[in-house]
Amino acid sequence: MSAPLHNVIIGGGSAGYGAAMTLRARDAACRISMITMDSLPFYNRYDLPKVFRSSHDWRQLLAVPPAQYDVLDIRLRRASRVIDVNGADRVVTLAHQEIIPYDRLLVCTGGRSYLPENLNECAGLINHFGSFEAAMRTAQALPQRGRVIMIGGDMIGIDLALTLLDTGHHVTLIANEHTFWPHVVAPAQRQLLLAALAAKGMTVIDANRPVGVVAGKPGKPARCVTLEDGGEVSGDVVLSFCGIAPAVEFMLGAGIDIERGILVDPHLHTTDEAIWAAGDVCQIWNDKAKSYNFYHGWGNVRVMGELAARNMSGADEVFDVNVADRIDIDAQGNLRSTFWTH
Repeated sequence: MSAPLHNVIIGGGSAGYGAAMTLRARDAACRISMITMDSLPFYNRYDLPKVFRSSHDWRQLLAVPPAQYDVLDIRLRRASRVIDVNGADRVVTLAHQEIIPYDRLLVCTGGRSYLPENLNECAGLINHFGSFEAAMRTAQALPQRGRVIMIGGDMIGIDLALTLLDTGHHVTLIANEHTFWPHVVAPAQRQLLLAALAAKGMTVIDANRPVGVVAGKPGKPARCVTLEDGGEVSGDVVLSFCGIAPAVEFMLGAGIDIERGILVDPHLHTTDEAIWAAGDVCQIWNDKAKSYNFYHGWGNVRVMGELAARNMSGADEVFDVNVADRIDIDAQGNLRSTFWTH
């Protein structure tokens, strides 16, 4: 009798978790290992703004109880970083030099927050919000009714900014080309959307690029952002929400095709017969457009993970965008976005 196939999933978010559940449902005997850099089991990162509504216990944000992994015989490797994938030998190498062999590999690492290049040297003065721990550090650095400076304002950032306004904080949005990402909006619509945010109480600065972040002077707010026209904005916390950069560096030696993200066909299969990719990390071939495209948002990411798992275990399904891109303003002046749909 042959040994059960070993499925390794890199990434423990929505796509990775959905894939693991699907694999287990389709094959009760297979081995499943999930590797994630996060210290926590799967939680919805779209819920992180809740830390400003007193959700300070990480267990409140978990999508499923940790015991669920044991019930389904899924080996969860938390706080583990993959540094290399060898496609020829079908092995994954972790940062502590452990080597894990696989029969089938699914990459669902998503992306990390993108910071404009001219602000890279200021990165140490900019707070992060991509994990529960980072969100808690930001919440602890922000005093009651504190002042937040947000650079960019992609849709995750806008969601956070609206929560901050609703919880009594002041938000200054320094808008740029990443504002409302991943939506692509026409100039006239962009102005309407910015006006809607201003009507909610947000201070909006447009067409004035931030060029630096420095520590505030004694007795002043903790941060000061310098603008291209020489102006300054002071606040307690600076956040950058300028979209994401796919996390693909560890895959450079895997022998697969990579552009900005991992290139996959409509079945989410890479150029290696044993490797698939799903979620924000991959660019999917669109035969109609004759190009590789990213598809972001909770709904698309979840669907990708589940579809990739079905194809890994013998199906032959094609990814079709299930969430039509839309951003608009409702009758009450609230922004509505398909990116927030989940």
